[in-house]
Amino acid sequence: MAIIKRGSKPTLKTIAGLSGLAVPTVSRALSDAPDIGNETKILVRRIAKEIGYVPNRAGVRLRTGRTNVISLVMSTEYDVMNHVGRLISSIAGELLNTPYHLIVTPYFPAEDIMRPIRYIVETGSADAVILNQIEPEDARLAYLREHNFPFVTHGRSNWSEELPYFDFDNIAFGKITMQKLAEKGRRHVVMVAPPLSQSYAHHMIDGARTIAETHGVIFETLEGANNDSPTPQVDQAMRRKLHASPSVDGIICAAAATTMASVSALEALGRRLGHDIDICAKEAVPFLSLFRPEIMAVQEDLGKAGRFLANAAVQAIREPEKPPMQGLDVPDADRFTTTRGIQEDI
Repeated sequence: MAIIKRGSKPTLKTIAGLSGLAVPTVSRALSDAPDIGNETKILVRRIAKEIGYVPNRAGVRLRTGRTNVISLVMSTEYDVMNHVGRLISSIAGELLNTPYHLIVTPYFPAEDIMRPIRYIVETGSADAVILNQIEPEDARLAYLREHNFPFVTHGRSNWSEELPYFDFDNIAFGKITMQKLAEKGRRHVVMVAPPLSQSYAHHMIDGARTIAETHGVIFETLEGANNDSPTPQVDQAMRRKLHASPSVDGIICAAAATTMASVSALEALGRRLGHDIDICAKEAVPFLSLFRPEIMAVQEDLGKAGRFLANAAVQAIREPEKPPMQGLDVPDADRFTTTRGIQEDI
């Protein structure tokens, strides 16, 4: 039995002594090598955790050429009402019992979107990247493919049939929210759409427009603000629209923050939510119907998204020859929730 001296740093040899395994076996178990049994991996990881073993990343990189790091590249323009924290938590949680660690690489709206991608690839500071805010022909994806660097996207591009991704089906979201508003007799609907540079904006708009045309509903996207705009900007843009077009009786929002800004705008103009105007929105946590019971909220499962993205990134690193993992979260009418977060029978 190995004895850990006070103040000394646990090593692979320490774990080998405590487990009765050879040092190479311990090393391979910690790196999740496929030729090591699951029971052995569990034993080694349990001991490593109990004694506070931390791998020497420089040594790992020297031996394997890998960093055991996956980088989530995200823009800093997201505000606190967005779902970034939940996504990070679910990805990190899924990686917890693997050799991989998650880091977040931020970039600012004013800077070149390619800068963090080039940095990661050129420095080898991660083994794979996870990206969101995907554009139809995203330059980041073209660059990563050219350099044969593992990645997975939260969202789809025009090339997604060939690439790993997980996405929320925003075509379905647009359809079911417009259908719900049409069933409630709404005839003029405005959507606070995502930025048109991003793929999911077109998916959402196309889905809503299809149902609007079927029911003869007037459908527009809000001018002067989008889903990523600061909430005061959304509030002011919605006030202008409601003032100029009092016939608007339905609103579709893709995030909690824009929904709250829209509620602020309509209430400031004396409109009654759930009476002369309705809102359908998307959220990751049952919150909006607690804020205003009249809001019809569709749930997006970011826990599922994060878990899938983590596993897809690991596969892209370890088994690049396999078909890319692809997942689509398809919402339906049962995703609408009540004030208690219970599914509403519609």
